[in-house]
Amino acid sequence: MADISPIEVVRYEDGRCLGERDDVLASEEPLEIRVEGHSIAIVMRTPGSDRELAAGFLLSEGIVKSAREIFDITTCVAPGDSGNAVDVGLANPRAFDPEKFTRHVFTSSSCGICGKTSIAAVLKRRRPLKNPLAVPASVLFALPQRLLRAQSNFRRTGGLHACALFTSDGDMLSLCEDVGRHNALDKLIGREFLEKRTPLSSRIVLLSGRSSFEMLQKAYTGGIAIIAAIGAPSSLAVEFARESGQTLVGFLRGKTMNVYTGAHRILAKQK
Repeated sequence: MADISPIEVVRYEDGRCLGERDDVLASEEPLEIRVEGHSIAIVMRTPGSDRELAAGFLLSEGIVKSAREIFDITTCVAPGDSGNAVDVGLANPRAFDPEKFTRHVFTSSSCGICGKTSIAAVLKRRRPLKNPLAVPASVLFALPQRLLRAQSNFRRTGGLHACALFTSDGDMLSLCEDVGRHNALDKLIGREFLEKRTPLSSRIVLLSGRSSFEMLQKAYTGGIAIIAAIGAPSSLAVEFARESGQTLVGFLRGKTMNVYTGAHRILAKQK
C-alpha cells in the first residue's frame, strides 16, 4: 500500500495535445476498523498511519477515552487480501458491547460520518473547554505557509487534505495528510492519543480546508481549544464551537482571518 499512485495521463495545454505524461494520484482505499473482531466502520482513506487512524476514530466516537483502554492494534491480513483492516484489542474486552455499534458505518473521504445532529449528545460526554490558552494573531498568520511547506505529497498530487498540530509559539509538531480531511484529523489526534499526549490543551490545530461540525467534534475529543482553518466553517461548526468553548478561526489567509468564536484566545497587536 502506498499513499501515492503513479499514472499516465494525456496532457493538453492551450488546446494542443502534448502526448502522454507521468503523473501521480493520491491513493484511496477502504479500511475496515474492528474492535475485538467486531466490524465497527469502513473508512475510505489514504493508506498509512492506520493504527493512528483507528485510535483517533475510536476516541472521537467515544468507544475509548484513554490510551490505557487499548491493549493492541493489529493489521488483519487474509489470503488474497490487501491487509486493509485493523483490529483493536481492548485491555478490558468485557467492557465493550458490540450491540451498541451494530450499525455498519461507511464513511466517505468527502463527508465523514453523517447523522450526528445533536450537539448536546456530544457535549454530555465532556464539559465545555475552559482552556486559558491565548496566542498572538501573528502566530496564526504564519501557520498556513508552514503547513504548505511541509505538505510534500500535496505538492505532488494536489489531492490531499492536511491537518497539522502546532505549539502556541507556532512550531509544527505533527502533520497528517489524507484524501479525507476527517481521516487526517483522526490520524493526527490518534498519534498523540497513542503516545499518551492527550488532551492537547496547549496546542493549535490547522485544517487545510473547511471546518465542519465533525471536525470540531473530533478536535474537542482531543482537548484542542483553538482550531484554525484555511477555508470556511459551516453554521453547525460555529454553533458547536460556541457551545464547546472552542476558538474557531476561518479564512486564515495572508494577514487576514475571521474569528467566529472564542476571540478571547486571540491576542491582537497593540496600536
